[in-house]
Amino acid sequence: MRVYIETYGCALNKGDSYIMMTLLRDKGHEIVDNIQDAEILVINTCAVRLETEERMKQRIKELKKYNDKRLVVAGCLASAEPAVVVSLAPEASVIGPQSVQKIVDVVENSKQRQVYLNEDKPLITPKVFDGKIAILPIADGCAGDCNFCITKLARRKLRSYPPHLIVESVRDAVRKGAVEIELSGQDTAAYGLDLGQIKLSDLVRKVTEVEGDFMIRIGMMTPEQAMRDIDGIIEVLRETKVYKFIHLPVQSGDDNVLKLMNRKYTVDEYKDLVKEIRKKVPIVNITTDIIIGHPGEDENAFRNTLELMRDIKFERIHLAMYSIRPNTRSASMKQVPDPVKKERIQIANKLYEELAYEIHSDYLNSIASVITTEYGRKGSVIGRTLNYIPVVIRQNVELGKRINVRINEASFYDLRGEPIS
Repeated sequence: MRVYIETYGCALNKGDSYIMMTLLRDKGHEIVDNIQDAEILVINTCAVRLETEERMKQRIKELKKYNDKRLVVAGCLASAEPAVVVSLAPEASVIGPQSVQKIVDVVENSKQRQVYLNEDKPLITPKVFDGKIAILPIADGCAGDCNFCITKLARRKLRSYPPHLIVESVRDAVRKGAVEIELSGQDTAAYGLDLGQIKLSDLVRKVTEVEGDFMIRIGMMTPEQAMRDIDGIIEVLRETKVYKFIHLPVQSGDDNVLKLMNRKYTVDEYKDLVKEIRKKVPIVNITTDIIIGHPGEDENAFRNTLELMRDIKFERIHLAMYSIRPNTRSASMKQVPDPVKKERIQIANKLYEELAYEIHSDYLNSIASVITTEYGRKGSVIGRTLNYIPVVIRQNVELGKRINVRINEASFYDLRGEPIS
């Protein structure tokens, strides 16, 4: 069969799509790049925010119009809100994110609609990737129970991939030309809780032992799970093959809001964690997520979040305005009015851009060693510094190479420069 796969959402979702591609190719099916060539259409959905869900609904409706092709709806929307998917596309097969291994059964059974939401089957790592970046899921699900999170409903159970499978996939990806290995998960620091005597740092150390010239990017982790393995995480961040980068979502700078979110740390504990990491990995890039307008966020709480942004000076912040997600506890709380949320997100975005531009301006006129990993816009190439800041190179240099770049321009989002010999 000829299968077209369209992917939305986080790196973990992308990893799931690569797993589906791997399984289908192993069975002799063909992955095609456009809808017209396909017999089966797969949409791997995201449901993290309300506007994302609406976009998914619209796209399902559009794909449904291809009457001569079978439709498969996969991903977080399929698992968290299966009734919504069925109402939109009653003839479509449905696969939850923890059942992606069932894609072959769905593709090869042309006679009836199939639904697989939470199949407890052996985990499989991907053997395909795009460009020079290989996304490898190391764990599915998480150990937390955040009140605002719908992803917890979509990926209900923590399942860590066996270390030998991950190392095998890394070795295969590097052999095929990958120069960046992204270890992804809902909460990478929760890795191994279900396996016993192994933690994230143990896994990363095993990956660094794979031969080849490549860098490892460790995916998002919650502060509470990072604290469980902080000495080990700091140790592997100092490895030469590991980007000096940590994605550590704080979500709010106010202790009361953190309690309402059911986050398992205080603002001071988060600050101490960041201080410890920066002390021992001086050039580390601390990236975070912040939700603006969660229930319980009054003016004082919002000011506390702005103050935390000024205090820590994150290199990057993924700011999001809170949106109600069905079947979550935060949805039943007293909501912050939309006009207030919109005003606050504008203020937070402005502050973030000012702070990030100030940080990036320190790189002007310096020479950065970068690894080129992907193509940018208008013929440019994107490289990454040792601490994972994107550098836009205004020349068509070869991907997968380590080059020196003179930084001559900065924005709040990236650095820009010219290659030098």
